[in-house]
Amino acid sequence: MRVAVITVSDRASRGEYEDLSGPEMEAAFLELAPGVEVDRFVVPDDKAEILAALERFSGFDWIFTTGGTGPAPRDVTPEATLEFVDREAPGLAEYLRLESLKETSHAVFSRGVAGMRGTTYVVNAPGSVKAARLCARIFAPLLEHGVKMAHGIGH
Repeated sequence: MRVAVITVSDRASRGEYEDLSGPEMEAAFLELAPGVEVDRFVVPDDKAEILAALERFSGFDWIFTTGGTGPAPRDVTPEATLEFVDREAPGLAEYLRLESLKETSHAVFSRGVAGMRGTTYVVNAPGSVKAARLCARIFAPLLEHGVKMAHGIGH
C-alpha cells in the first residue's frame, strides 16, 4: 500500500523551519501499518503548488496532507484538495475532527476536508506534530479496508 504525506508549510518549504509533522506522520504509519510504503514531500502554502503535489501522488492509495487547514489567509489546503478530488468523503474529515476534539478544543478551527480522486483518498490534517501522529493513529487501521472499498473488493 502506498501512502503519501505532504507537508504544507511556507517556512518548512523555504528551509527556515524543520518539517516535524511530516516525519512524525510517516513514522507513525510505518509503525502502525506494517507493509505500508510512505513518500513525503514539502510544499509552501500555495494552491498551485499543493495541487501539483497532489497530482504528483495521484494513483497512490492514500494522500495525507499536514498543515494549511486553519483559518489564516494562506491556509488553502482544503480549497486545493476540493479542486483536486472527484468526490468528497466527509466522514473521514469528520472522524479526524471528532478524535482531535478529544485532545484539544482548538480542533474546531480546522477546515480540513477529505475526498477521493479515482481510487486515491486524500485527507487533510492540521500541521502540528501531535495532530499528525493522531491522524496516522486513527487512520492506520482503516487504510486496507478503505483501499478494498475504493476498488470494489468485497462488495
